[in-house]
Amino acid sequence: MTRLASALDPNGAEYAANREAMLAKLAELDTEHAKALAGGGEKYVARHRARGKLLARERVELLLDSDTPFLELSPLAAWGSDYPVGASVVTGIGVVEGVECLISANDPTVRGGASNPWTLKKCLRAHEIARANRLPVISLVESGGADLPSQKEIFIPGGAMFRDLTRLSAASIPTIAVVFGNSTAGGAYIPGMSDHVIMVKERSKVFLGGPPLVKMATGEESDDESLGGAEMHARASGLADHLALDERDAIRQARRVVARLNWRKAHPDPGPAEPPAHDPEELLGIVPGDLKVPFDPREVIARIVDASDFDEFKPLYGPSLATGWATLHGYPIGVLANAQGVLFSAESQKAAQFIQLANQRDIPLLFLHNTTGYMVGREYEQGGIIKHGAMMINAVSNSRVPHLSVLIGASYGAGHYGMCGRAYDPRFLFAWPSAKSAVMGPGQLAGVLSIVARQSAAAKGQPYDEDADAALRAMVEQQIESESLPLFLSGRLYDDGVIDPRDTRTVLGLCLSALHTAPVEGARGGFGVFRM
Repeated sequence: MTRLASALDPNGAEYAANREAMLAKLAELDTEHAKALAGGGEKYVARHRARGKLLARERVELLLDSDTPFLELSPLAAWGSDYPVGASVVTGIGVVEGVECLISANDPTVRGGASNPWTLKKCLRAHEIARANRLPVISLVESGGADLPSQKEIFIPGGAMFRDLTRLSAASIPTIAVVFGNSTAGGAYIPGMSDHVIMVKERSKVFLGGPPLVKMATGEESDDESLGGAEMHARASGLADHLALDERDAIRQARRVVARLNWRKAHPDPGPAEPPAHDPEELLGIVPGDLKVPFDPREVIARIVDASDFDEFKPLYGPSLATGWATLHGYPIGVLANAQGVLFSAESQKAAQFIQLANQRDIPLLFLHNTTGYMVGREYEQGGIIKHGAMMINAVSNSRVPHLSVLIGASYGAGHYGMCGRAYDPRFLFAWPSAKSAVMGPGQLAGVLSIVARQSAAAKGQPYDEDADAALRAMVEQQIESESLPLFLSGRLYDDGVIDPRDTRTVLGLCLSALHTAPVEGARGGFGVFRM
């Protein structure tokens, strides 16, 4: 066994400072997560309960098998926007009757569960995860449809919601809709395009147009029940496959539907695995509060992989990128982890070869980000950093094994691309509270703008205003700093969630289990032209 040793000193001042900085960030994160858990607030939660209804997360909890985890996705969606944190919908992966499923649940305490632009983005991301990993989809529906004031942003792209459901079904991925309340207008197509539909007696209301709209459009007088009630759909229209007596009965019936799917994973679970030899609690003290200070990513690897066992690939070549083989919860993985921040030509070529090897062996890849990007400067440009960086990005782009990405430190510039950032379709991407991501560091970006402005003034023969320059630099640094932080990026769904470092192994294990529902197959050639 090639067990990683650790040089971390949990009793040292550096560790204590790093841990304190991380705990402060986690406290801030907990505050923002609490906003999502609060839904529409006490008033609307109380009103919902007074109607005898369960909250969105309560419905999810009852749906799941007892004592099984729920990996919530994008809980901070819409953070920093004009819409409530969480985007009025809960999405995640959980186990139902032994089957890993993608679950979405409208939160009716937030504007009646109406969908805003961030709801749409969050749901489309959930569908993307379901499709890539072949996870059955269970929609817990209670929504008044589109949030009408934002219709210009949601109506046209919103059609993708229904397209996705039909494509999932066409790919033989089961889709199940459980309707607890309103599912009106476009929302009626969620049950309409699902394989299995369960409705609750005297609660579910599914129609393209409610009584007021029908009156305006046709002059017809109608009521909710005859127009779109659960019993009507069970007896007359046939839209409801199952009629439930109440919410708990609907959830029970949904579990029975899943039990009868005859669903099988492409790869069996590997069984119990040996935990890391080093304490995951110590992950709190590894990443410095100042990301300019380097740290060894092997300290992270040693606390997330099975038995801390890691076979490093090319350890003496391209040392600022650690690559190697391990298992995590019994699943084989290849790991690429930035060691000293900057990616040089050697690191880029090493990564491209390693990615090709993983594809030959059908082994998923885990990218641990802490990079300031590819190296710049005359020496490195002449040495071919562009073509070597392009080689790494080419390999990442055309790799076919599943990718997992975790931003643990910096993730700047094209290094973000080479390490499989969001645009490169990782199956899952999470961030630690310590992470930052932008086109470059705030100081660098402000400095570049200052240099350009200074050169422009000199070319025109004009004096340069140093006070204005200082003010500009401060403003730009503050803007880029705020836009590079995890809460901002997670709010825009550039990751699937900001996680506690101590949960990294568990989160990655859940992801690996989910992605092995689908076949894991690498590319055999087909990497395009590598410029040598």
